[in-house]
Amino acid sequence: MNKQQLASKIWESANKMRSKIEANEYKDYILGFIFYKFLSDKEEKILKESDFTENDIKNLTEDDSETVKFVQDKIGYFIAYKDLFSTWLAKGSDFSVSDVTDALSAFTRLINPNHKKVFDGIFKTLETGLSKLGDSSGTQTKAISGLIHLIKDIPMDGRQDYDVLGFIYEYLISNFAANAGKKAGEFYTPHEVSILMSEIVAYHLRNNKKIEIYDPTSGSGSLLINIGRSVAKHINDANNIKYYAQELKENTYNLTRMNLVMRGIIPDNIYTRNGDTLEEDWPYFEENKPETYQPLYLDAVVSNPPYSQKWDPTDKDNDPRYSRYGLAPKGKADYAFLLHDLYHLKPDGVMTIVLPHGVLFRGNSEGDIRANLIENNNIDTIIGLPPNIFFGTPIATIIMVLKQKRTNTDVLIIDASKGFEKFGKNNRLRASDIKKIVDTIVNRETIPKYSKVVSREDIRKQDYNLNIPKYVDSSETPES
Repeated sequence: MNKQQLASKIWESANKMRSKIEANEYKDYILGFIFYKFLSDKEEKILKESDFTENDIKNLTEDDSETVKFVQDKIGYFIAYKDLFSTWLAKGSDFSVSDVTDALSAFTRLINPNHKKVFDGIFKTLETGLSKLGDSSGTQTKAISGLIHLIKDIPMDGRQDYDVLGFIYEYLISNFAANAGKKAGEFYTPHEVSILMSEIVAYHLRNNKKIEIYDPTSGSGSLLINIGRSVAKHINDANNIKYYAQELKENTYNLTRMNLVMRGIIPDNIYTRNGDTLEEDWPYFEENKPETYQPLYLDAVVSNPPYSQKWDPTDKDNDPRYSRYGLAPKGKADYAFLLHDLYHLKPDGVMTIVLPHGVLFRGNSEGDIRANLIENNNIDTIIGLPPNIFFGTPIATIIMVLKQKRTNTDVLIIDASKGFEKFGKNNRLRASDIKKIVDTIVNRETIPKYSKVVSREDIRKQDYNLNIPKYVDSSETPES
């Protein structure tokens, strides 16, 4: 089944379900069942590779403690034969909603204790929402049966040129834009923007043998996954990449974990946290043992935080994340997120962050922070993106690339706002646009009407205003 067939099939099914539940919630059910199918298929694959026969698999129960431990050690969880996705399908008309509730309850009970952080509560959205699929167990069973038959053909081996979960997520968000509204962009960074940020990070870290990457506003996890994929091209062993993700909203946090697991990342390399990034910085210590605290410093930090969000800067003056640079105003947390990311960077690390254009020129406390970032030599590159590139918001955005330590003191400013193709209601970066941006960064070059390497002295003369048109004039030359 190709992408478009899969997408239209899901859209068709979604339309049938829309009268019963919010479209945005429907997305969570479908992704939950896709993830359960993935876990089931993975267990069956592992067992067959370990010489278990079909008959052996049919006799799998949680009473067989030896096999349970064997499977848990391999993949971090155990699913009995009666609870496998393939068993649900094989039941035909005997399948009922109770098969799902029993299976999800058993899953929580049978997680490998070492991997609780990765899997515990991951199906909470699905479990609590099943009752919304119908007024009786009969109607719920019918709705779930339709869902699992809809996704049974989705390939789960990860060999496609797109990540299944991310693609379906993006497709549903764009089609349900009316329901998802402005919030949609918070959950999903468009694939092309992810790829652009990934290529920038991968180039910077190309000589590292081991890499730790962090997204403090992880959304669906797509950004982390693409970074990992680009970085892996330069590393012998993909298991030498560790992923750290923090997300505030519980439903979205569960999605981050699902997406990371579905990309074949081993549970030992996944560190996730459900919490407010600005209020509760990552407490890197063993549970209930604060004496083991270690600050978290990483090779790469990437994020697409919610734009111009309100936050509470009260009593944050001494917070080590902000004390050197200043506090973002309470009406706009953009610089609070940026400084949080920068704080968690190793001296030779790199960070990329998506922000609204206003951070380049707004005054008062934001102007002071910007001046401090320039004087501390942290801002490496600014890339102006085309408008209407994110779901749910038409505003033009930028990507800022920052580092802790740099040898040069200039800033590369790129106006990439003209390079895109129309795609439905949105604009989209083409492969050629991404390549041009990355090549310009690698070569650090001035290109008329596109990019300019700006000295710190010139930025000081502009009173630290970094608005792109002050440095790069990309307007069309009028016809004579």
